[in-house]
Amino acid sequence: MKLTIERAALLKALNHVQSVVERRNTIPILSNVLLQAADGTLSLTATDMDIAVVEKVEATIDVSGAITAPAHTLYDIVRKLPDGSQVSLDASGDANQLILQAGRSRFTLQTLPTDEFPAMSDGDMPHHFVLTNSEAKLLIDRTRFAISTEETRYYLNGIYVHATGDDSPVLRGVATDGHRLAKVEFEAPEGSKGMPGVIIPRKTVQELRKLIEETDSEINVSLSDTKIRFAFGTAILTSKLIDGTFPDYDRVIPSGNDKNMVVDTRSFAEAVDRVSTIATEKMRAVKIAVNDGTMTLSASSQDQGTAVEEIAVDYAFDPIEIGFNSRYLLDIASQIESGSATFSMADPASPTVVRDTEDDSALYVLMPMRV
Repeated sequence: MKLTIERAALLKALNHVQSVVERRNTIPILSNVLLQAADGTLSLTATDMDIAVVEKVEATIDVSGAITAPAHTLYDIVRKLPDGSQVSLDASGDANQLILQAGRSRFTLQTLPTDEFPAMSDGDMPHHFVLTNSEAKLLIDRTRFAISTEETRYYLNGIYVHATGDDSPVLRGVATDGHRLAKVEFEAPEGSKGMPGVIIPRKTVQELRKLIEETDSEINVSLSDTKIRFAFGTAILTSKLIDGTFPDYDRVIPSGNDKNMVVDTRSFAEAVDRVSTIATEKMRAVKIAVNDGTMTLSASSQDQGTAVEEIAVDYAFDPIEIGFNSRYLLDIASQIESGSATFSMADPASPTVVRDTEDDSALYVLMPMRV
């Protein structure tokens, strides 16, 4: 294999694929990226056995062929090369080496045989639909902060995506960690009806979000009960799905919360952020007391002291005092794009529902804390 490629093009492709590669690997080949050169195209593939990312980029191919090279080392080298430089990759020698040259720089990297590189078979993926770039971002951004990181409850370590509704079908994404729940939905794309409910793993969600940030193209989604594939632009991401049953989330979304409070999103978030400075790192508890048109936020710590702040709210129900984790409040507030948020409460011990006052596509449920 021998080729020449622009540094910027190679760096962008390497940046996309190398983040899938784990820093510590017991299997040496999984630390490498597969480079395949043919017909004016360099294809780069990386995998951790659960996710595989393939990116194609234009290059001047002198000798077709394939090789594997250390992913992170190759990325770091290209990242440090001068802007605008032309990069030569040469693995046409007999030794298991890749020679990289750019200007006066020359690197020799050890390679591994391509036949050791694992192929992630797609299998049959009978369900196909297309998401717009904005729909994919909405699905991820409105839910991923609520994904659980508790490995023992592995079935919560992702976003549950499913099609639902008979009269007006929607595609819905749900994530929860047991303390909060995030739900978002939009009109179901053609082809999604009848798809199985799938749990997309946290790492896959993160990698997909990075990839779609740099493109405006539509995302072609294909899936089965066990795998999902996202194809867009010059990239393809294939991932295993979480083999588990997502809990019946409808049971934890309260329907009888009748105390509605409307707050200015920015003022509320800034006040929570300031008051929580005094809260203990472990608890992060902030107490909210609402009476007529005033919300009083407070936090206390034996070591730090106390903090109190008042903001104006739209509230005309019986007074209520309720505690929340401040970080969870800020996570939700950051997803509300309009100027105001609506809190629907029942009592200090029951879950609270939060919505964007001007956008009903997303809903958030927050469990209270004792404060």
